[in-house]
Amino acid sequence: MRVELEIWRQDGPRARGRFESYTVEDAEPEMSLLELLDRLNDQIIADGGEPVVFESDCREGVCGMCGFLVNGKPHGPQDNTPACRQHLRAFPGVTRFRLEPWRSAAFPVIRDLVVDRTALDELIRAGGTVDVAAGTAPDADSVPQPYLQAEQALDFAACIGCGACVAACPNGAAMLFAGAKLAHLSLMPQGRHERSRRARRMARTVNEIFGPCSLYGECVPACPAGIPLTAIAALNREVLRAGLRGRSRDD
Repeated sequence: MRVELEIWRQDGPRARGRFESYTVEDAEPEMSLLELLDRLNDQIIADGGEPVVFESDCREGVCGMCGFLVNGKPHGPQDNTPACRQHLRAFPGVTRFRLEPWRSAAFPVIRDLVVDRTALDELIRAGGTVDVAAGTAPDADSVPQPYLQAEQALDFAACIGCGACVAACPNGAAMLFAGAKLAHLSLMPQGRHERSRRARRMARTVNEIFGPCSLYGECVPACPAGIPLTAIAALNREVLRAGLRGRSRDD
């Protein structure tokens, strides 16, 4: 099948970007979007050109490395599906794709379809970790946790940090990402003593780096992990809880 591609090309963070048009004549319905880019890059290299730069690692939808806008939608037309799992057979009749990097002030373009997602790392550094005395191996089972609570924590922990929620949000908010982290950690028995400090630090950082949340909800269908909108409510709840408990000296 013949597929036409319009791809954003940008030589560097300070370079001026532009769209360039390409055609892949031998695309197959079983190809994923990343495999389509692989085929295109083979053509470009054979012609002596510079291949399109994009990120990927596992190509199984769990690493969060891949991600770009496809016809204006993060990752592609299918909801809750990363770019590496979006196959051409899933949208028959579509033979023209416009590919561009995440469009958010928090994610500056490095080159072509690759963006700098350090802003998400800043959120994790602000408080998305816990202090745990690991002890010996038997100690791992010494802190009981209800089954349903553990399962709920795992649901929020499924976030792969791809940044699609930020790219989908008209305001460039990262509340779904931050909320998933806070909801996950608040349900765990470990790290309870730093719960309030974590909420205050992450909330402050998300407000400093990202845009405000207006509950548009575009982030939810864009999320490959299917993180629910209740994660945002969890963030607000954790911040309110921290406020009621008062400020700590090490905040």
